Amino acid sequence: MTMTQERMPVDGRFFEDLAPGDTFTSSGRTITESDVVNFAGVSGDFNQIHLDVEASKNTMYGQRVAYGMLGASIATGLLDRLGVFRTSMAAMLEIESWKFVGPIFIGDTVHLRLTIESTRLTSRGDRGVVRRRMELINQRGEVVQDGIITVMVLCRAAALDAERVSEPSR
Repeated sequence: MTMTQERMPVDGRFFEDLAPGDTFTSSGRTITESDVVNFAGVSGDFNQIHLDVEASKNTMYGQRVAYGMLGASIATGLLDRLGVFRTSMAAMLEIESWKFVGPIFIGDTVHLRLTIESTRLTSRGDRGVVRRRMELINQRGEVVQDGIITVMVLCRAAALDAERVSEPSR
């Protein structure tokens, strides 16, 4: 049985709540000039194709393009807004692939489609490995970035045990 959660935050899911085929879709987020300029400052990448309106007119895109890694970063932010792994994520294990399929322009509105590809309980039994496909999709329905990110997710009992340990004793 698969579950689709459309464009709204969901309560945190634990390992046992996830199954291959489960799909979650985030709300949208518009890419702004401030996003691009701030990313330039953080990354130290001041390439003209991202920042220079006039120079970028002479490129294959004819306009400024948002940084590819800005798109990947926004995808993880949209993932957080979904809330699926907010209380259960233990660790990011691997970025198996991340493809920059198409350009993202200033003014584009993107959303994330997250699909659970596989789940595997670890030998410890208190957590599992979850392979997730993440697709960043623009306002025209075009996938502009696509990748597989594998994470470790806690089982419900392990999360409750950790919560009890962190609570102050009375």
